[in-house]
Amino acid sequence: MDAFMDMLWFKILIGVQHLKNLVDIIVSPLNALGPAVAIFAIAFAAVLVTKFLTKIIKTKRYQQLRQDFEYWFNLRQDALKCEDSEKGKQLAKNIDRAQLNKAYYDYFFEGFMLSLATKFLPILVLLAYVNEAYQPANLLQLFGQDYIFKFGGDGAGATPVGAAFWYVISLLLIYICWAVVKKRFTKSAAPRKSPHPIGSGA
Repeated sequence: MDAFMDMLWFKILIGVQHLKNLVDIIVSPLNALGPAVAIFAIAFAAVLVTKFLTKIIKTKRYQQLRQDFEYWFNLRQDALKCEDSEKGKQLAKNIDRAQLNKAYYDYFFEGFMLSLATKFLPILVLLAYVNEAYQPANLLQLFGQDYIFKFGGDGAGATPVGAAFWYVISLLLIYICWAVVKKRFTKSAAPRKSPHPIGSGA
């Protein structure tokens, strides 16, 4: 068993190294634009990957659990609409105890695990890459300075910004811009109501 785990861990390390080398090749042209631009591009790629994975990866179990949850939730809502309010509340409690609570927790847990795989894992993997590839020693060798940029000017009181911190800030900026653009696009794409009803004499 120990030999198998050692071999598996060794293969994982080899795979991680190959992945790092591949990302190095992809990112190296961006380094000509400076570390801030390169890391921002990596953060943007992380967001694109998470959006893509979130859209395409939906396990059959997750879909089934969602259907189960929606079924029992809708049944509970119907029970609350019963003319006899006390009877409706009792039916709703019975549904909660019998099925809905379990359906909700199963659905929530499966969704949480999917989120870890599709949203957080790519971001954390690329964060680890940024932290390794743009550590101070590498920054000094590649760009002649051991920081991304300084916040607050170039004086003695300026605060140097590291690679990992800039990566996180880049993610926040990208997600904010993504939400704003999506909101505006959705608003502009929504059908506009005609100011005059069809067939009016105006």
